Amino acid sequence: MQKTNKAFLFDLNGTMIDDMQYHVIAWRNILNELGASLTEEKTKEQCYGKNEELIERVFPGRFSIDEKNSISLKKEKAYQQAFAPQLKLIDGLDNFLKTVKAHRIKLGIGSAAIRYNIDFVLEGLQLRDYFPVIISAEDVQTGKPHPETYLKCAAQLGIDAVNCIVFEDSPKGVEAAARAGMQAVVITTMHAKEDFAMHKNIIAFIEDYKNLDPLSL
Repeated sequence: MQKTNKAFLFDLNGTMIDDMQYHVIAWRNILNELGASLTEEKTKEQCYGKNEELIERVFPGRFSIDEKNSISLKKEKAYQQAFAPQLKLIDGLDNFLKTVKAHRIKLGIGSAAIRYNIDFVLEGLQLRDYFPVIISAEDVQTGKPHPETYLKCAAQLGIDAVNCIVFEDSPKGVEAAARAGMQAVVITTMHAKEDFAMHKNIIAFIEDYKNLDPLSL
């Protein structure tokens, strides 16, 4: 079978596993412990980009980079402890990935998560062999909606950006894909279709992967 000149780039949280509500709760708890007084909805609005960027948006100039890293790790440990019993792929994704691999379509992960969280998912679900390229928060200077994450992912896979399709669950992630010159498939685990109205690079909305044929994309 001929190798295809195409790549699928996956965000991780909320896109491959349905865990974003656990992130929101973990962030709300730790930010409010620090004095933020955020509602769950306001916390959700802040859940994009790198952890250090999120902390800086909520507490501008308050914490050093070492303090931000410490807060980040504390939050991720709380998230992992809460979510671990629920760790599983979104319905249909297992077969979707097997089909993609069989047809030699390249796969990468472009996530705002730190490696600690990416490893938690990939090792827990034995997915590492699917993804030769993984771009994490530690690998970029600026998080989403900046396009750096997806551009680096494409470059390391050796695929032109125009031939990459991004799988995302958030408007900021879809914006990052658009700014990288990539189309996007949106999975509506955390946001309704209406939240993406401004984005013109979306080729499909899905609730899960059960009826999505990768060869149709």
